[in-house]
Amino acid sequence: MERMKKIDGFTLIEVIVALTIFAVGLLAVAAMQNSAVKMNSTAGKLTNLATRAMDKIEELSALPYTDPSLDSAENPHQEASGNYTVSWTVIDDNPTANTKNITVTVSGRGKSVDICFLKANL
Repeated sequence: MERMKKIDGFTLIEVIVALTIFAVGLLAVAAMQNSAVKMNSTAGKLTNLATRAMDKIEELSALPYTDPSLDSAENPHQEASGNYTVSWTVIDDNPTANTKNITVTVSGRGKSVDICFLKANL
């Protein structure tokens, strides 16, 4: 009987406490992983929207200053592109004379991106 008292080891309570702490840590890591996946998805959507907006800016900047697509009287200009809507507004003589302030907005899949640029009358 004396011999059994001298054997060191973990009690059942210590093992249960250790497993509980380990389980809480695993749940925290799982929640963090879920959050990271959602944020990566959102970042991918915003990157796609920004790329489409920059494509439209390149297209509009290549047009002549007097092109009908750059007429401020027809604001807002709009076109559909798959699951996305691309729209742009034109403000004449802003911030200086002979310039057009153009704001391109791309929206879709619950997100939206706005990018502005100036077109000068050269």
